[in-house]
Amino acid sequence: MKDLQPLNENVLLDVSTEEAEEKTASGIIIPDTAKEKPQYGTVVAVGQIEYSTVAVGDKVYYKKFSGSELEMGEKKYLLIPYADLLAKEVATENI
Repeated sequence: MKDLQPLNENVLLDVSTEEAEEKTASGIIIPDTAKEKPQYGTVVAVGQIEYSTVAVGDKVYYKKFSGSELEMGEKKYLLIPYADLLAKEVATENI
């Protein structure tokens, strides 16, 4: 089995989504190409980043049109610069 390890200040995200057909209320099928891609993913690996605030398993949000898409087997990945990460989900009781 081969693994991907990001180099320099890059982060590898798992952006695989379940592709289900969507229909409008009137029954029109919306193709995958017409859907807007989600701007979040799960961190799979982190490159050589000093003082990184993300870890493997974190769900993060990133800038639109950022990174390079990769496919390995059935999974879709996004290799993205660390600077393009916008936020990560954290569990909290109060906001």
